[in-house]
Amino acid sequence: TVRSVDKEEQQYAPNLRRVQSLKMNFFVVHFFLAIISACSGFAPLQGVTVRSVDKEVDVDLGSYLSSPGEKSMLLLGTYAADFNAIEYVQRLRYYLPKLRYECGIQKFGLVLNANPEAAKALCEAVDLEVGAGKVELFIDPSGKAGRSFGVGRGWLPDNEDINPFLKLFGMLWGLGAWATLPAVIGGYIGNPFTSQKWIEDAFVVGMKKGRWPDNAVELNEDGSIKVNKFDELPYVGSWGRKPLELATLRLQSMIGISLKQWDELAPDQSALDSGILTQLGGCVVCDEQGEALFEWRDPGICAVANFEDILRKVGKAKSDSEMEEAVVGETR
Repeated sequence: TVRSVDKEEQQYAPNLRRVQSLKMNFFVVHFFLAIISACSGFAPLQGVTVRSVDKEVDVDLGSYLSSPGEKSMLLLGTYAADFNAIEYVQRLRYYLPKLRYECGIQKFGLVLNANPEAAKALCEAVDLEVGAGKVELFIDPSGKAGRSFGVGRGWLPDNEDINPFLKLFGMLWGLGAWATLPAVIGGYIGNPFTSQKWIEDAFVVGMKKGRWPDNAVELNEDGSIKVNKFDELPYVGSWGRKPLELATLRLQSMIGISLKQWDELAPDQSALDSGILTQLGGCVVCDEQGEALFEWRDPGICAVANFEDILRKVGKAKSDSEMEEAVVGETR
């Protein structure tokens, strides 16, 4: 009996050794894959650092976008007085609870090509809460993070003989920024299909801060919207984005933020020399491994990412009642 057991052990020993070897190889492969995944991050921004306004430390954006167990969103804004930066912050303020609930994004970063005071002033102007556990505010006065991401640099970015403000004027007509005119005109003619409730939210903030035009919406005593005057337009009042609605908001932002707060928000000379006046922005949403789920690079002035596209691409379908409950809970 002992001999038969020994024979069986000798017979199965090679197979056992193979199984153990396969298990070890499997463990080693997955161990190294985990290390590679943890070290890789979002490749275009790997090794690119920006400054945290709240923590006053440098942050590697590639690592920031590859947090274990967390989806991350990063907005690469422009200088603080710019139309694109203002619209990104306005949209983020409104869509933040939806991005958390529908898309499962747990971490939000906002990079502005500005000094700390200008970056904070813009966020205060649109009532975007920043800091620990909210939106993490970063500064990159020279715009190197955006260039590493591949954002547009505008018209004649390497020509140092032309005044940067003249380059910016050319961009308003589409030079180096082909989508500027379509984006601006779209603000006037509206869009019957896609809802843009963030515009109403931005109007409310602007009215509470005394910005003109101040007659686009009427508010209840608690600050909520009583009437959106654009809803009363004949034939087009039911459109997702009404004619002149976005154009009016942009006028309010230009007068009440860009021009009125220019001294606070404007880039300094060193930033101008780095080309940030004509540099455009973008955004990216990454999964837990730093793989991009959504990427956008602005093709023109006012041509920022449509957050409804982000919800459709990254989000999960929810009922209207569930979505309303989540948004109300977020704003309490």
